[in-house]
Amino acid sequence: MATAATEGGAPQISATVPDWSREVPRRGWDPSRRLLRSIRRWQAWNASPRPWAPLMRRWWTLQHRFWSVVTQADIPTNARIGGGLLLPHPNGVVIHPAAEIGPNCLIFQQVTIGTTRNRQGAPRIGGHVDIGAGARVLGPVEVGAHAMIGANAVLTRDAPEHAVIAAPRATDIAAPSPALVELPDAAARADRA
Repeated sequence: MATAATEGGAPQISATVPDWSREVPRRGWDPSRRLLRSIRRWQAWNASPRPWAPLMRRWWTLQHRFWSVVTQADIPTNARIGGGLLLPHPNGVVIHPAAEIGPNCLIFQQVTIGTTRNRQGAPRIGGHVDIGAGARVLGPVEVGAHAMIGANAVLTRDAPEHAVIAAPRATDIAAPSPALVELPDAAARADRA
């Protein structure tokens, strides 16, 4: 088990020891866990010296393609992902093949972990990092263990351990100009007086 009790009694998730039970399919229709299983099995058969390994790789490639379509996720079979990854809503998740993801991470929907045109290199994400919906982790950045990246945040710089990264505060960029706001005419103002 990759959790240990803290002084407050709440479990602490490990950033180094993968909790493989997080990836086990729990029911018949469990797309995110079945996608991860197809990736793990493809990787195991890719490393296997057995003579039927090419056939098994093809089988798990078909499984991967099916679950990729179902989940609408783009996670390559050769992705370097630590054990215990959770994808509660995997739709729209994109992970670059050169990116590294540590154990026991949590990735929500519409997350992109990839590269940029201007900076070469892919992200390296530490263990037990939570990435909120719509977040982007781009370029050769390193994210420390136990970090949290908020929804819709765009991370292009390194983040230390236990960092909390949030998207900028929402602002109204199309607020009407005071000159465009209709003012009541003088007759209407006189009637109210």
